[in-house]
Amino acid sequence: MIRKLSVSLMALALAGCVNLAPDHERPALASAPAYDPEFRPDGTVVASTLSYREWFSDPRLVSLIDTAVANNRDLVAATARIEQARAQYRIQDSRRLPTAVADAAATRSRIPLGSIAPGTPGSVTINRYDVGVGVSSFELDFWGRIANLSEAARAQYLAAEANQRAFYLSLIADVATTYFALLESEAQIDLAQATLESRQEGLRIARLRLDAGVTSALPFRQSETLLTTAEQQLAAQHLSQAQQRNQLSVLVGGTTPENLPVALPMSGQENGMELDPGTPSDLLLVRPDIVAAEEQLRAARANIGAARAAFFPTISLTGNAGFSSNDLDNLFSSDGLSWSFGPSISLPIFDWGAREADLDLAKAREVEQVAVYEKTVQEAFREVSDALAGRRWLAEQVAALTQGVAAQERITRLARLRYREGVADYLEVLDAERNLFTAQQQLLTTQRAFLQNGTSLFVALGGGLAVETPS
Repeated sequence: MIRKLSVSLMALALAGCVNLAPDHERPALASAPAYDPEFRPDGTVVASTLSYREWFSDPRLVSLIDTAVANNRDLVAATARIEQARAQYRIQDSRRLPTAVADAAATRSRIPLGSIAPGTPGSVTINRYDVGVGVSSFELDFWGRIANLSEAARAQYLAAEANQRAFYLSLIADVATTYFALLESEAQIDLAQATLESRQEGLRIARLRLDAGVTSALPFRQSETLLTTAEQQLAAQHLSQAQQRNQLSVLVGGTTPENLPVALPMSGQENGMELDPGTPSDLLLVRPDIVAAEEQLRAARANIGAARAAFFPTISLTGNAGFSSNDLDNLFSSDGLSWSFGPSISLPIFDWGAREADLDLAKAREVEQVAVYEKTVQEAFREVSDALAGRRWLAEQVAALTQGVAAQERITRLARLRYREGVADYLEVLDAERNLFTAQQQLLTTQRAFLQNGTSLFVALGGGLAVETPS
């Protein structure tokens, strides 16, 4: 009868527990139902189906990202956090089943006969052998406390996996952004170096004209000003280049690899793909940061169920079965069989409001996680919208600046010609060359921003995860 009762209670605990956690429902979409049609491209390529190797056309950039994925210390730490969360989930989930412990013992005792019958001389030696299997304090999860704790641990584990994927994408974006900035620095150095050489020649000519008495000292001093400006810009770009290289070394996990493939120029970085942004609701499934936020919300709701279960009685079972005998040869005989079974119940009565506070804490964390989830969705929508707008307006800026540089080059040639013919003073040449140098710098900076915007759109749409991530 006792055995039947224990089996029935066990089956009820494992299969029929009550779940007191709130049902998990994804919060309503905290963004517009569609992107602004003014900026929506006509592309058909889905970013989430592409790897970074398919998106980036520069073989040197792809090689750098490969190295970063393999060696970046922050990514290694994020992967280790997955293992921690997985182990924590396994620990918590194991508590849903009873833990059986086997034990065996042997004792040999000498008992004086006088302790049994006063005045009796001598002693007796007693051997005792015990072997058995027992279950200690297994909680019957009638109210779903342990099940909800296990579900919370599972959600935390899935959130850790999603956070690692989110960092993986951010690492791709950071490497690409730094690489494009490095390309810009190198192009700016070439521009500053060419400008410096041109102005050195201009200063030499101004010196000859001054020595010949053709002009005053003012054009010569103005040429010196142009030269020092180019020297300052060259030094600034060399500093920027060094900083970008140092940043790139950190991202790839150490020293930048040698024997990298030949880099493409900034003008050759475009891959010609037009992305289909889909709808904002698509981001809920492809953006790992949104997935992580939803799993954190799921964990918070499971913890509410565990906090509610604390208000109900805790029922535990303790039992063991085994054999005991004074004779080792007869240890496993039917006469030596022994067993014990004991349920226990713990009913909370008064705890100075601790359980109510635990429940309030769990509910407040759910409210927080709902807000975090909605904020994450809003940020994802904003990132995609910004990148779509940047795709259009930055492209127009590049086109306008390209035309502006061409026009400024013509103005500079005319100013130099007018100066040589004595029609204009050197101030006109000074202004023209300054404006040309500034326009050329702005064009390079805008071209880099356009490339970075393409990377931002690719990553914001969940691109880059098609290739297997480290585990």
